[in-house]
Amino acid sequence: MDKKIEQQKDSLNHVVFYFSATLILLFSIVTILFNEQSNQVIVTILNWVSSTFSWYYLLAATLYFVFIVFIACSRYGEIKLGPKHSKPEFSLLSWSAMLFSAGIGIDLMFFSVAEPLSHYMAPPVGDAQTFEAARQSMVWTLFHYGLTGWSMYALIGVALGYFSYRYNLPLTIRSALYPIFGKKIDGPIGHTVDTAAVLGTIFGIATTCGIGVVQLNYGLHVLFDLPENLWIQAALIAVAVVITVISVTAGVNKGIRVLSEINIYVSIALLLFILLVGNTEFLLAALIQNFGDYISQFPKLSLTSFPFEQPKEWMNSWTLFFWAWWIAWSPFVGLFLARISRGRTIREFVAGTLIIPLLFTLTWLSIFGNSALYSVIFEGNTALADTVMHNPAHGFYDLLAQYPGFSFVAGVATITGLLFYVTSADSGALVLGNFTTKFSNIEHDSPRWLSVFWAIAIGLLTLAMLMANGVTALQNTTIIMGLPFSFVIFFVMAGLFKSLRLEDFRQASTSLNAAPVVGNVDILNWKNRLSRVMLHPSLAQTRKMLNEVCKPAMQEVAEELNRKGIIVAVNERELDDDDHGLYHLDLQIDLGEEENFVYAIWPVRYAMPQFSTRGKSAKRHYYRLESYLFEGSQGNDLVGYSKEQVINDILDKYERHMMYLHINRISPGKRPLFPDREN
Repeated sequence: MDKKIEQQKDSLNHVVFYFSATLILLFSIVTILFNEQSNQVIVTILNWVSSTFSWYYLLAATLYFVFIVFIACSRYGEIKLGPKHSKPEFSLLSWSAMLFSAGIGIDLMFFSVAEPLSHYMAPPVGDAQTFEAARQSMVWTLFHYGLTGWSMYALIGVALGYFSYRYNLPLTIRSALYPIFGKKIDGPIGHTVDTAAVLGTIFGIATTCGIGVVQLNYGLHVLFDLPENLWIQAALIAVAVVITVISVTAGVNKGIRVLSEINIYVSIALLLFILLVGNTEFLLAALIQNFGDYISQFPKLSLTSFPFEQPKEWMNSWTLFFWAWWIAWSPFVGLFLARISRGRTIREFVAGTLIIPLLFTLTWLSIFGNSALYSVIFEGNTALADTVMHNPAHGFYDLLAQYPGFSFVAGVATITGLLFYVTSADSGALVLGNFTTKFSNIEHDSPRWLSVFWAIAIGLLTLAMLMANGVTALQNTTIIMGLPFSFVIFFVMAGLFKSLRLEDFRQASTSLNAAPVVGNVDILNWKNRLSRVMLHPSLAQTRKMLNEVCKPAMQEVAEELNRKGIIVAVNERELDDDDHGLYHLDLQIDLGEEENFVYAIWPVRYAMPQFSTRGKSAKRHYYRLESYLFEGSQGNDLVGYSKEQVINDILDKYERHMMYLHINRISPGKRPLFPDREN
């Protein structure tokens, strides 16, 4: 009856990889060879998307925000991203720092000056170049970088973390659709969804990288008088790709982590420099007002579609672009956030994602944006505003030119911008590699050659879009490519909600007595029970318990179920070398199209308490044999149980599972299914 679980190896997802890679390379090559014609096609498609779906983008973005906030505030907010016994991998401080780093990007350098001045000079409605226009320009800027966008990251992050860490499904978008489509996610439906995620992600990353390259080109022009042209931008992309490849091959801990930390420190230094050297009192007062205006106007702005004014060009350049950009980046950042948040509750995760990086992002935008507005309005620097209107990439450096030590500060900003590009590209290459790989373990990362390929593909796509029509082409394609994945997010929402409802059924099944408890309360007699409570078993005692009690108990249950025609298996896995001879057992009952039953026994090592009667020992630890179900540890210890009592515990949990399936079966609507899941 015993059988070892076969060790699966990581493998390339051939359908998703080859299809998405072919589309991206073909698009890049055609755009490079026929850039003018490609730009005309992009503009034509953009006009159709804008006229047909502008209202949809606004509604969809608002619904994403409402949904994830509702989930976080509801009873489902207490559910963990992982089994209920799981603990956060990182401390609150470390986790907050990584969330903080997710909010930093080169686009913040680009738009922190360009967007407020653009809205001030040409607002969507109302008079331009007034105090009210200045005030509203900051509100629109904060709105485009605010709660709505971060809610998209939170939504995808919750879905990926929940389905991967709680259901042990692959860390890909298709996993969130399992409750709706079942095993069909392993076919064309799943491949289509993951391909949409790959395409949206790479276009979103290419947009960020393209914006960064254009700005870096101007930085080099200011510092070294290099020309602003496509050749310099191509050279910058090549250098960035080389650095990205080095970073990717160095691994997450040595490459991405180090670059991210450098970015954080330098960004804070730049922020403090502008705040302290500039008009500090004005900037702090403006910061407070910006926050207040944003919070008070957020509900109204969320659904402002301008049906009468119809500033179509403004909508395409700003709100539609930003919402599509956030959507395109959501698989990328959502996966990163999920990877660092195992063991956090949904409420913790959503609150942290919406608040921690948002505070820095809005502070950065307010300090730099109001510094630019102050220079134009109160110091008469109209040249800065005119420059931004004609070439927004110049705005950030032209603002820095108003402060002392410009050459040094501009040099630091240029290096920072290059690191921002590399951080986005290598993180994106890693995520794209994960989306196109089938993993045997969700903790694995894609092979390095695959990440290198995606790093090169990002660089090639960035170059192609810059050749088509620069930043404008990047913005236009983002709006177009974000549309397909915006529909996928609604399926993600439906799958997540249906699965969260299962938690209600599971909780209800524990409160109902499916069968009388036998043998778990009265363990032999009171003296034996007392001895068991005081027992802190050694490695040898635990191994003996596994071999002589737990495994035979599971085997007998499996044999009896097999005689009744039920497919069941007992699986055994060895633990690490520190626990010699110990292993983990699980009994898996195949329930066909309903959720399988899995009862597992794990030896868990703990430090020996001071009051233990076991005496002095060279190894001051003991073991508990804890039972685990799908939702996690049951909190009990099987050490000291007889074979019959272990069998009774298995049957108690199995009958409770039957009650859970019954409640689920009679509930309204089609039930979510999770067959063939490896726990």
